[in-house]
Amino acid sequence: MKNTLVTGGAGFIGANFVRYLLNAEPGAHLYNLDALTYAGSLENLKDLPDPSRHTFIEGDICDAELVNRIMAEHAIDTVIHFAAESHVDRSIHGPGAFVQTNVIGTFTLLEAARASWAGDFSGRRFHHVSTDEVFGSLSPTDPAFSEATPYDPRSPYSASKAASDHLVRAYFHTYGLPVTLTNCSNNYGPFQFPEKLIPLMILNAVQGKPLPIYGDGKQIRDWLYVEDHCEAIYLVAKNGKLGETYNVGGGNQPYNIDLVREICSILDELRPANAPHAALMTHVQDRPGHDRRYAMDISKIRQELGWTPRYDIESGMRATVEWYLDHQDWVKSVLGDEAYAAWLEKNYAKR
Repeated sequence: MKNTLVTGGAGFIGANFVRYLLNAEPGAHLYNLDALTYAGSLENLKDLPDPSRHTFIEGDICDAELVNRIMAEHAIDTVIHFAAESHVDRSIHGPGAFVQTNVIGTFTLLEAARASWAGDFSGRRFHHVSTDEVFGSLSPTDPAFSEATPYDPRSPYSASKAASDHLVRAYFHTYGLPVTLTNCSNNYGPFQFPEKLIPLMILNAVQGKPLPIYGDGKQIRDWLYVEDHCEAIYLVAKNGKLGETYNVGGGNQPYNIDLVREICSILDELRPANAPHAALMTHVQDRPGHDRRYAMDISKIRQELGWTPRYDIESGMRATVEWYLDHQDWVKSVLGDEAYAAWLEKNYAKR
């Protein structure tokens, strides 16, 4: 990982990974390519562990000329590919952007890596970060998703990620490109844009706003603290078998409604209000085609690479709530965005 290209490194998981890698690889230089869409911000890259080894490049992964130039000029030996449109609700309102970024963008990166490395794949690695949503939905009694679970995407978002996964695997089998993949469960932690459940609930509760619960609130997700995810990606990119996929999950599967209650309980302790924060919980119309349950079997990554999550839901959630309470400047930079307010109105007003 002497010269590593991180795509989407100004976003939630990408920015956390940049910090992780700067600490884990003291000899590495990171080139961070991000288009700075609504979910990416330079605010996420302040106070890096060693900023002299980090170069930010604003640009689109679909820009083949730019991507090829970065690969060549900086002798990139490792690509860690996070950049993606990732919110299901946004994919329902506007699927085109998801096809463009997640499919065409991944194709552009694969072609750039193939051209730059020109068949000399020794010491090279292309790691693709994907999602558990490509596997579809589970019933309460179904076994957890494994790496062998057939794909069954249910939203434009998950369909576009499934397509990108297939492209990455095709480049391994067709061209021998040295790829690895991870399919992760729902992440949470610092720097997550508050369109997602956990930061939205934290920030709405602090402001005394309604906490919208989709349907009956009994959807189940396998919650993964972002620092645990970064460690898993690092281990797979360094030591995972070429062409292989590894499932990454947190081993935490509460109902969404119970997760929100846990957030409210922590806030009642840390930021007490006139009434319990749970009084703000409001049931709204469910998301169209909302997957009921996700769960990840992490046996493979545990057995092959020795990875297990360090955070349980209690410790991870407390750390997350405390981070948002302690980083009000970051929160203000996000909540003051007119586009963010317009999105909340568009997605929730008619529910």
